[in-house]
Amino acid sequence: MRLAVRLPCLIAALAGIFAAPAFAANGGIPWRTWQDNVFAQAKAENRFVILDLGAVWCHWCHVMERETYTNPDVVALIAKHYLPVHADQDANPDLAARYGDWGWPATIVLAPDGSELAKRRGFIPPANMVSLLQAIVDDPTPGPSVRPETPIDAASGPLTAPQRAALSTQFSEAYDADNGGWGRGLKFIDAPAMELALERARLGDARAERMARQTLDANLNLVDPVWGGVYQYSDQLDWHSPHFEKIISFQADDLRLYALAYARFADPKYLKAAQDIRRYLRDFLTAPSGAFHVSQDADLNHEVSGHDYYAKPEDERRRLGLPKIDQHLYARENGLAIAALCAFHDATGDVQSLDDATRAARWVLKNRGLAGGGFRHDARDRAGPLLGDSVAMGAALLALYRSTGDAAWLKQSVTALKFVDTHFRDAAGGYFTAPTAKRAAGVFAKPVRIYEENLALTRLANLAFRYSGDATLRAIAAQGLAFLAAPALIDSGRFLPGVLLADQELGGEPVHITVVGGRDDPAAKALFAEALRYPASYQRVEFWDRSQGALPNADVKYPKLARAAAFACSGGACSSPVFEAAKLAPAVDRVARVPTVREN
Repeated sequence: MRLAVRLPCLIAALAGIFAAPAFAANGGIPWRTWQDNVFAQAKAENRFVILDLGAVWCHWCHVMERETYTNPDVVALIAKHYLPVHADQDANPDLAARYGDWGWPATIVLAPDGSELAKRRGFIPPANMVSLLQAIVDDPTPGPSVRPETPIDAASGPLTAPQRAALSTQFSEAYDADNGGWGRGLKFIDAPAMELALERARLGDARAERMARQTLDANLNLVDPVWGGVYQYSDQLDWHSPHFEKIISFQADDLRLYALAYARFADPKYLKAAQDIRRYLRDFLTAPSGAFHVSQDADLNHEVSGHDYYAKPEDERRRLGLPKIDQHLYARENGLAIAALCAFHDATGDVQSLDDATRAARWVLKNRGLAGGGFRHDARDRAGPLLGDSVAMGAALLALYRSTGDAAWLKQSVTALKFVDTHFRDAAGGYFTAPTAKRAAGVFAKPVRIYEENLALTRLANLAFRYSGDATLRAIAAQGLAFLAAPALIDSGRFLPGVLLADQELGGEPVHITVVGGRDDPAAKALFAEALRYPASYQRVEFWDRSQGALPNADVKYPKLARAAAFACSGGACSSPVFEAAKLAPAVDRVARVPTVREN
């Protein structure tokens, strides 16, 4: 069984944007950036294309740079027979989506017609690279790493009962009861698995609660005790062997999950973990504009590794200098951070986090927004717009609506989702990573649908439908689920707890809490703050001030009362009005049929 990961860079451990002039100046490879006309040039010059796909923060990418791509035999072979292309996977999500399963660094060799000849994951020593390059020159036919893709046809509906049972069994059997976490390879928090465990724990599943807490506790070993922030993963089962990259997607996932866990369990160590990650985002990855940078390198430089650097106290770290921070401002990464800050605000009441999320969202809307409601990845998009940016920002905007009750955020989220449906829909089910109009030669002419992107989109569209009542969004969610529930994907052996989440969310109503009262009413604000703290990942929380007009989805009629009140609804039933914040969670539990006493 192979675990799906949040970023496929994890595979690289099992084995930056590098400036092209630096390679050439050191007697290395004269790298060029990726351009879609590379195959026309390769054909005209009778050369192969070697694509080095890496990341700014990637330790093994730097080792490849230093040891492999300065080797004279490697340099000579590439100079004679290949067009060398380097691409940063964070800057090129379309390439990352296609080759993510090959890890960073990923080495892809392509024929002049764009067809794949070889794919290698992780660090390749110089002698091995020489053998690979010469073998392709001698026999330019696809190697064993190049296999035809299994077609994934759309499902005709939601998961079947046998599929649900199989995925639930997979979720339980993949859990590492000795060490925590899912799988027995690299250790990190798999976000969909943790969400599923926390949701089952909320509904009284004692084993799921043990799984969640054991994993959350173990992952505390990956939080930097000096600066905060979470390292990428542990390459040993003990959770004490970190790879020291600090990537914003990991900060966002772990911040959001520790905030949700704190709301659920009221455990101060989960609050501290969330605060430490939030502190790192603020102190190291926040740009002067208020938007968020991408990552911080694992190593200080070629001489000082992360193992040595991060073992030092703050004064010694500062004396040596800071590992490189990738200062790009991508819409996708900002969307992830914004949603996580909203979750932290909701669980803790930290107003500054919501202010920071709002500031970043406004910057992205102004600087990465597109006509029609979508988002570009960077200031310039080589292959964009790309699905991940509009989905992540759509989720961020919906999170801001939940946290503030300001309907303008919901409207912008809905617009982003409709942009996605217009530009990325696959008639066969699901959504492509890049628009269908932007295709290059060979393998790049084939459409790509990514599980993680379709999962995020499906869940977002369904929740936005619940908030807005717009049936178009329900159709988008169903289109995404048609890909997620496809038999070929379910039977692929991938770890797919997120499909269970999406299936159960589309099959039922969220926990629904509405506060009815004036925006300036202290009692109404206290009720709203308590509603935001309720620990369910699938819920609809709204603040309705009658003086501002109807709710976007006025599917429940609330009585007019003389004072502020909250109402909890689930499964077609609503609670009596709740006037005191302390009584809201028990009322929600009763309506949602959450057990009062749980086995421990």
